[in-house]
Amino acid sequence: MNRPRIALYHALGWALLIAHDEVGVLINRTTHVPEYLLFTATLWLTQMVLFYYCFSFVYPRYWRPGRGPQLLLGLLATPLVFGAVRYLVEEMLMPALFGLRNYNPSSSWQAFAIDDVYLSPPIVVLSALAWKIEAVLRRENDHATQLLTQEKTQAELAFLKTQINPHFLYNTLNYLYAEAYAVSEPLAGAVLRLSDLMRYMLHEGPDGRVELHREVEYLENYLALHRLRFEDRFFVNFRQPAAVGGQRVASLLLVPFVENALKHGVLHRPDQPVDICLTLPTPGRLCFEVRNRVGPHPRDATTGIGLANLRRRLALLYPGRHTLEVQNDGTEHYTRLELDLGPA
Repeated sequence: MNRPRIALYHALGWALLIAHDEVGVLINRTTHVPEYLLFTATLWLTQMVLFYYCFSFVYPRYWRPGRGPQLLLGLLATPLVFGAVRYLVEEMLMPALFGLRNYNPSSSWQAFAIDDVYLSPPIVVLSALAWKIEAVLRRENDHATQLLTQEKTQAELAFLKTQINPHFLYNTLNYLYAEAYAVSEPLAGAVLRLSDLMRYMLHEGPDGRVELHREVEYLENYLALHRLRFEDRFFVNFRQPAAVGGQRVASLLLVPFVENALKHGVLHRPDQPVDICLTLPTPGRLCFEVRNRVGPHPRDATTGIGLANLRRRLALLYPGRHTLEVQNDGTEHYTRLELDLGPA
């Protein structure tokens, strides 16, 4: 939680607290309003001093294991701190600046001290509650930041592993393509598509942006390889715009939807094909839908990063800029992703 946001929360809290205590009084008060406002302002000022004395000094230093005695001493000192500040403001500055006093000069110091003991505990408790809430939120935020850093490091390491000697892979695939072309053009075409898939995966980081048409080309190559694998038992419709313009999207973002459909879906029914639809309803807005019949068993043991990890990736890359809908009634699986791509 950043400091400006914390400051805003504190300001709103004080505003609500003061409004709750004072608005009703001011509405019903008809005399000595300026004097009342002046004394009220000084009282709230001294209460704020006490609040932040505990919030910024006592609790951060002593509210921890093994510091109980110091915490107790710090809390016992709060009426003294509160009384000293209040005496300075109300009994020294106010008379000197405005000729006003909160207490009669003949009042005993015991009356002043009793008021200090009465007024300080609620502020001490309120300060403790606020400090504890902020400590919990800060701890959760630090934990989330640490996890995010670890995930980023692991992703970078995994990506670097995939880039080990990619030229060897390309050269090998080119050799296989040349050899396969003399035997079977469809086989050679499959090798070429596989080469394109690997090149796309290796040259784009897992969170890097690419032009949308390249992501679409990857999906087309991916489906073509599966079509070659299943031959006449593969029925998948892929509908897309004639042109996608210069829109950019995170690489490999749409692939898990298709992988999931091919893994769990029924592919051999020409009357109920897997339906994949990519549309751009408005400039900078993407809609990707996948609908498939659910098969009895997954076709492959492991495929893709899965929808659970995809949700996490969407939250990191497009926070507040996406909606993901997933439906499964046992016979049909449907996913719909709407994405704000931002300016082209």
